[in-house]
Amino acid sequence: MKAELKGQKVLVTGAGGFIGSRLTDLLVQAGCQTRVFVRYTSRAEIGLLRYLPRPTLDSLEIIRGDLRDEDAVSKAAAGVDLIFHLGALISIPYSYVHPVETVQTNILGTLNVLQACREHGCRLIHTSSSEVYGTALYAPIDEAHPLQGQSPYSASKIGADKLVESYQRSFGVSAFTIRPFNTYGPGQSTRAVIPTIISQALTQDIIQLGNLTAIRDFTYVDDTVSAFLLAAQAEDLEGEVINLGSGQEISIAGLAALIISLVGRRVEIQTDPQRLRPDNSEVMRLISNNSKAKSLLNWAPTVSLESGLRQTIAWMRQHPELYNASVYGV
Repeated sequence: MKAELKGQKVLVTGAGGFIGSRLTDLLVQAGCQTRVFVRYTSRAEIGLLRYLPRPTLDSLEIIRGDLRDEDAVSKAAAGVDLIFHLGALISIPYSYVHPVETVQTNILGTLNVLQACREHGCRLIHTSSSEVYGTALYAPIDEAHPLQGQSPYSASKIGADKLVESYQRSFGVSAFTIRPFNTYGPGQSTRAVIPTIISQALTQDIIQLGNLTAIRDFTYVDDTVSAFLLAAQAEDLEGEVINLGSGQEISIAGLAALIISLVGRRVEIQTDPQRLRPDNSEVMRLISNNSKAKSLLNWAPTVSLESGLRQTIAWMRQHPELYNASVYGV
């Protein structure tokens, strides 16, 4: 029997982000009493939440703070039934430059969320990353694959995932982990490869990229978010880790060629040494075994890569103010 979403009091950390904002929108549509936790700025920024319909935005309870602040997280979790924990520093290049901030946000922030769950009796759906697997030792990658910290970011997510495991085992916190593989779609920033390619293909004659031979498994954001909603309604998932991926793989070179064909401009591809990861840090192949998601969540991706790219390109054409293709931002 599925849990009813309507009427549940939910908290979304990282709600101003790419996946979090889309999840927030659908939670409101599902009838949840939705509270969001966004990073405080003096300009009261709310990230991509600003693109939500006004009635949806007006229905939200917005809490501003920092995941590293235990008191702020605890107050945000008070009275909540379920927490979707998506808040994190997610840029791999940024983690090379600022590993301390990355570790503090992703590990200490997750610890604070777990403490809040323990204090207030909240259920937790924790968001991991396929980066925790590192380069595939076998393919497709299932949840039993070894974890490899090939960047400070991936190591911080491994630490966060293990904290969730420990709190479920040690203290009985009702928690499980969703592990998306390279989610993409409208609203994503150029810290990810698909918006990076699209933004350049739309405006420049040369696309600058890093490793072109790396292989990834891309999942459209609506498919990823649908899995979160299914997981929120499922029972007996405590302690589980569930991969979310398409089970299809494509090289970065092949991805760039496909995007160029969809954009419809003649564009050259070049390798920019600045965008290359250190040799031992580069994850060369990620492809998901999603059989567990199919069996436990009755989930399967429905949006093809070409269809998802077309929707992403259309959105980026409509919002050029969010993208500066001439700048490599970490």
